[in-house]
Amino acid sequence: MSSTGLEGIKKILVKIAMKGDWKEVVNIYEEHPEIHKAKITKSGDTALHIAISDGKDHIVEQLVQLMIAKSGRVAVEALKTQNERGNTPLHLAASVGNVRMCKCIANMESELIGCRNHDGETPFWLAALHGRKEAFLCLQSFLGKNQGYSFCRRNDGETILHCAISGEYFDLAFQIIHLYENLINYVNEQGISPLHLLASKPSAFKSGSRIRGFHKIIYHCLFVDKLEVQTYHRQPLSQELEYSNSAKYPENYQSCTNFAWLITKLFCLLVLGRGKNDPSQQSDEEDPNRQQCPNKEKDQIALHTGIGAQGHHLFPANYLTSFEAIKFISKAMLIIFGLGSREIVKIQERKEKHVWAEQILDELLRRTSEYEYEDNGQNPQHSPSIKDVWTKPCTLMDGGHVGFSTSTSNEDSGKEDNQHDCKGEKNTKNKEDGERVRKTEMGKRETPILVAAKNGVAEMVERILQIFPVAIHDMNSDMQNIILLVVENRQPHVYELLHKMNIMKDSIFRKVDEDGNSALHLAARLGEYRPWLIPGAALQMQWEIKWYEYVKNSMPHHFFVRFNKEGKTPKEVFTETHKKLVKKGGDWLTNTSESCSVVAALIATVAFATSATVPGGVKQDIGTPILENEPAFDCFAISSLIALCFSVTSVVMFLSILTSRQQERDFGISLPRKLLLGLTSLFVSIASMLISFCSGHFFLIKDKLKFAAYPAYAVTCLPVTFFAIAQFPLYFDLIWATFKKVPQRSYKVTPL
Repeated sequence: MSSTGLEGIKKILVKIAMKGDWKEVVNIYEEHPEIHKAKITKSGDTALHIAISDGKDHIVEQLVQLMIAKSGRVAVEALKTQNERGNTPLHLAASVGNVRMCKCIANMESELIGCRNHDGETPFWLAALHGRKEAFLCLQSFLGKNQGYSFCRRNDGETILHCAISGEYFDLAFQIIHLYENLINYVNEQGISPLHLLASKPSAFKSGSRIRGFHKIIYHCLFVDKLEVQTYHRQPLSQELEYSNSAKYPENYQSCTNFAWLITKLFCLLVLGRGKNDPSQQSDEEDPNRQQCPNKEKDQIALHTGIGAQGHHLFPANYLTSFEAIKFISKAMLIIFGLGSREIVKIQERKEKHVWAEQILDELLRRTSEYEYEDNGQNPQHSPSIKDVWTKPCTLMDGGHVGFSTSTSNEDSGKEDNQHDCKGEKNTKNKEDGERVRKTEMGKRETPILVAAKNGVAEMVERILQIFPVAIHDMNSDMQNIILLVVENRQPHVYELLHKMNIMKDSIFRKVDEDGNSALHLAARLGEYRPWLIPGAALQMQWEIKWYEYVKNSMPHHFFVRFNKEGKTPKEVFTETHKKLVKKGGDWLTNTSESCSVVAALIATVAFATSATVPGGVKQDIGTPILENEPAFDCFAISSLIALCFSVTSVVMFLSILTSRQQERDFGISLPRKLLLGLTSLFVSIASMLISFCSGHFFLIKDKLKFAAYPAYAVTCLPVTFFAIAQFPLYFDLIWATFKKVPQRSYKVTPL
């Protein structure tokens, strides 16, 4: 066919493909085999690329079958056709996670799984990048473990385990860890290991999440099954299609089927007695590891312990039926009150992330902690895997494997990782650069425990110290140890954890950084962001003072260096770095006090006039109120007096704030308490004024419009009530900040 004819067919093909007329596309593929490799879009996509992007499973299967039937082995070259980014059709299928498409293409030629695009990404790697677990397991089933190591890395050293943890696809990360254990010790060009990435995700752990109120109750009522190792069993496409078309019910009926399943299970537990005596129910459904125990060990566990929702031993096994019943009731209540609603689904997803992140943490630490301790536990024998990841200066060698400056090297990972390019060859970038070596010094690559401490991941800090106590001495390039980093980054819960553990307190709490700053110097220094979970510059300043005092009082005397290398004391550092925050806090207090004092003065004026007025008048002979025996009159008299008293008190408090010198120490106790007392008095005076007005006006319409008065009073009080409601958040924040001893860290920091 001439080039002109081919171009004409390409124009027709792109038009009908964009319109979705896939039957005509199939006909053109059948009549013109030479079009199979034709790139029909500006981005270099073929019709097969477009069909995959459009999610047309059956069309992709037809096109692939036609390519094989018409072109034979030449069809493999057509399947290797790359677009402008170097992506083959299998790259796109893996990215969207379509298992049928992946299986269809990989069945033709498994070598396609290792083809790389311009960034060195294989379809195998892209499936992990986008969290497509089923597609990943499908492609992995075509590979052996050694071959899988060859395709699991990109040019910059990022592995599939890096991608899964970075994207918080912990269910996929769990499968990768069990399939490719050596990836745990692999680092990228920046020297970042998977454990570093996990340490940099505080929101993946419960300690880094803020769950309050009713959400906290729902959080504890939800149950999450722990991750299990999955094996993908390949089946012929015809069987898989038949299974997918044999759904017994629509997907939106899943909640109903789950509810029916729970009722059936409760019937089995309470009526048939299964779950306590049935051997198949002995292993807890939320702890799959129990299924791997020996029979004797299983019997002992079944006799003496029960496994809770998080895998903890909570009660004897003979209470298992009661536990299952409670679990059923909690799930049933969530279904009744809207299981599947957005809020509950979000909480369920959050709890899954927390439970699975801890499970991934345990898996990483279990496979990397290979120290052997002496009697004192302070001199661990060297083990390459854990030492290489945490404490040794590392060198990223050609191909991405890790070498070390000493005679010890990670030879095993190097042998496997040198095969990381397609067909076991080095990628183009490394060919051009030759024997390029990137060195990452120990000081510039913080260890995972330091990253976890800096980000407030208390779970990781605690477990690393349990497995590797010597990690408490790790320091970064600024010679800051874990205590200094925790104090500088304002992580109270991690600091409390370390303080309670009391690990080598005489040494680690005495450390200073390269500038001579002690922990108190760093507690006094304000960074570029608002670290505290409280609004307003004044309350931020209050918690800064509380943090400084907490660090100062939590350590024994004479622990701090008085001067740093600049000759400054912690108090001088605090004053210097908090000048702007003191000014902003003072301005905020002034504006707030001015606005509130105006309202308080108006209420005081009205309350004074009201208190001097007697509804109904007085008796001329004795001077007593005519309505003195009416309940509404007593309510009016008391409420008007309370309104006057508290409004005057509010005015005095706000005036005392306005006339204050507003020094930094005043933000600790004096000013917040005055503001709290002023707002409390203002709210009480507003409520009392409204009650006084309603009770006084009630005498005018009580005989005719008695019941119609209540809605009228409610509407009249709305404008003033809205002001009070608008100030409630500030009021509650003041109470929280005043009575909470240790401030709470915010993970959504905002610039000052």
